[in-house]
Formats: sequence, structure tokens, C-alpha cells
Amino acid sequence: MASLAVLSMHTSPLVQPGVGDSGGMNVYVRELVSALAQAGVDCTVYTRRWRQDLPAEVTVEPGFLVCHVDAGPPGLPKESLAEVVDDFTAGVRAHLADRPVDVIHANYWLSGLVGHALKHQLDVPLVCTFHTLARVKATSGDPEPERRERAEATIIGCSDAICVSCTEEEHQVRHLYGDPPGRLEIVAPGVEHALFSPGDRRGARRPLGLHPERPVLLFVGRIQPLKGLDVAVRALAHLRRRDPQLVVVGGASGTGGDAEVARIRSLVAGLGVDPDVRFVDPQPHHLLSTYYRAADVCLVPSRSESFGLVALEAAACGTPVVAAAVGGLRTLVEHGRSGFLVEGRDPAVFAAYVDELLDNPALAASMGAAAATRGRGYTWSTAAARLRRLYADLTVGALVECR
Repeated sequence: MASLAVLSMHTSPLVQPGVGDSGGMNVYVRELVSALAQAGVDCTVYTRRWRQDLPAEVTVEPGFLVCHVDAGPPGLPKESLAEVVDDFTAGVRAHLADRPVDVIHANYWLSGLVGHALKHQLDVPLVCTFHTLARVKATSGDPEPERRERAEATIIGCSDAICVSCTEEEHQVRHLYGDPPGRLEIVAPGVEHALFSPGDRRGARRPLGLHPERPVLLFVGRIQPLKGLDVAVRALAHLRRRDPQLVVVGGASGTGGDAEVARIRSLVAGLGVDPDVRFVDPQPHHLLSTYYRAADVCLVPSRSESFGLVALEAAACGTPVVAAAVGGLRTLVEHGRSGFLVEGRDPAVFAAYVDELLDNPALAASMGAAAATRGRGYTWSTAAARLRRLYADLTVGALVECR
């Protein structure tokens, strides 16, 4: 295939992850499109103009163009973006009039709505990666508006292919939405191994100002209820040892983000662990590897995760992960070998596994080595190769008829 339109309406691959609504999806779009471009696919990423002074287009590298589309005021919150989907669709179509593409690949349900409309207007195949799904989030106690649930069901019914990250996510889609009319493809994300690889822990702690001997627990992610930072804080308070500290790298996310940050800080104070919790502003993605290497354990207590890029990046750096047994984390973490999976959300159980790792350096080293080996199996070039084959197949077949 020659050209691809990637829709990422609500968040830009140029935005630093961990800021506002940016997170793993930003990394996914940026790294995957870069790998596709390097494999010879001409890619244009369409994202909403989120700041007034942004240029119309940004060339990231040869074959990787980011196009900023005007759709509503730049500061429009994510929760209101459904109201400007038609504007965004019109802006993308106007650009495609002079730059026709072979396939549209939409990311997240908002972009899926755009892709659904463009498929019918332009008669090109539609691929969707949802990243999260309303019905999956509802099973973990995080209900989404009914409008989103209806939209996702419609998009699934018209997509020529749905991309999921692992077999666990595939099972969730089939169980909650039925067998889709199009293809259901497992395309696992990757990790940039030139950046995320094992290294010296003491050496990593020095530039971060961390004590060379004090155990470090790490939480990386947006501060929102879904990510479960409160479980990590409570787990710290449950530890047998009193010397560990919890380093939190990330910022407030969404309209309730500031309230969640305030709630977490109040929890920290109430549990008396103020001296043991260090909050760090969101970091450029390439600098996160230093934090992963500096940590003894990475905590990923999310309520739901379609994949869990943080767990993969930590593993690639040789850091054992203690994670919630949800979604893609079940695939990434091999319980008892590369880390531990926790059924349920009991902080005491998280703490027990952390204690086991901190009290047994040989076990921690063994798990870290196994995690790094497991992480080496995930590459963006492999993901790009799978998608290239998928795109090529779709361009020569009949399109799925909308149901």
C-alpha cells in the first residue's frame, strides 16, 4: 500500500504523555506511525488543533506528517469533543481531497466516528483501534456515557478490521460486542529498546536525586481514578519495611484530574506517608527509562487496561511489575516469573508482593531478567509489519457493509 490516514482526534502524537488527556495512546500513535513510515508507508496523522499557534502541518520525519485540523475552540475539553466530530470530519475530508489515501486507521471512539463517516464518503477501508471500550470500562466500575457505547457498537459493525493488543482484549471484544463483521487482528504494541533497556540502578538514581540504597516503588501514569494511584499509596502504607518510597510520575488528567490529585494528596497525609511519596511532573517519554531503571518495583494498579504500556516499558528495563490482573496486563506479566498479578484491588495484597521482592534480592533479580527477556519480544517494527499486511489485504478485498 502507498498511503495511510491515521485519525487521532482527541490527542496528538506531538504532546508529551502524562499531560492532560495524553498518555499511552500518544506513544502508540507516534511510535507506530514512525515504524510504518520507516517501512515505506506514507502516513498523515490528523489531530485536532489544541493550541491556536500550532502550524497547519508538522513533518516529524520522512513519511510521517501531522496535520492540525480546526474543530471547535482549542481549549475544548475532551468531554465536549463529540460535539465537534462533524467539524473534524469535514476538515479531514478537505485535506484528503488533495491527498487521497488507501486506508483510514482510527484511534479511540471519537476518531472512529470520523473514520466511519469518511469510509462511506470516500469508499476506503476503515481500521479501528479503540484503546479502551465503554463496555469493558463498565465492568470495572467506570461507566461511560451511553452515547459512547452506542457509537462504539456502530463503529465495530462497519469496520473492515478491529485491532486489539492481545488475546485478552480479543476475548473481551467478542464477549461484550459479539463477533465483528470485519477482521479482528491482534497487533501488540512495542517498545523502543534503544531507550528502554536494563541498566545500573544506582547510576539511574543519582541524576534523579534518589537515595542509592532506599527501595523505590514507581507509579507512572495520568492521575485519574482509573489508574488506581490510591491503591499504590495504600500499598506503601501496608509494607512491613518503613524505608521504601513511592515515586509518582504523572499529572492530573481530565476534568476531574485536579480533584483526584487533591484526593491522593489528602490520602497521603492521612496515612502519614508524606515523607515517603515524591510527586514528579510528567516527563518526556525518553526520560522515563531512567525512572524505570531506578525502581525496585513498578506498580500498575489500574482498574482496566487494554494493554498496559507502562508495564511493558518497566519490564523492558528489567524492573519487576506488580500489576492488577486486568486486560492486557494478564498477557504482559507472567505471574511468579516476570512479576506478580493481583486479583482484586486489595492494597495489602499488592504490598505483600512488593515485600516479597524487596526482601528477596535474588528473586527480584531473576524476575527482572525474565521481564527484560519478555519485553524484548515486543517491537514497533513487528507491529508495523503486521499492519502493513493487514492494510494490503483490505485494499484488495470488498469493504464491510455497515450493519
